[in-house]
Amino acid sequence: MASISLVLSIILMFVAFWLPEMSPDYEKLSPYECGFDPIGSARLPFSLHFFLVAILFLLFDLEIALLFPLPWADQLLSPTYTFIWTSVILILLTAGLAYEWIQGGLEWAK
Repeated sequence: MASISLVLSIILMFVAFWLPEMSPDYEKLSPYECGFDPIGSARLPFSLHFFLVAILFLLFDLEIALLFPLPWADQLLSPTYTFIWTSVILILLTAGLAYEWIQGGLEWAK
């Protein structure tokens, strides 16, 4: 088993080394790949809307982390508590999403 794992790992390393394109374009050779010109001013205005969308993404990503242990929590002595806490989390997050949607926080272009 160890030798198969070792051989497979070595094969995958060689494939990953030789498979990518070896002639990168101008964008890949630039020091910044974020889309901003690195030569211009460092004090460009940055949209706060981008940060709002990023925070919302993190919030709903956290929701998945909170709900991940749910199948194991069904094995507790009282699964009713599991259902109640899961419902509370989902209701709070749904209410927050509805509020942001009504306020227009999810509209990318204004």
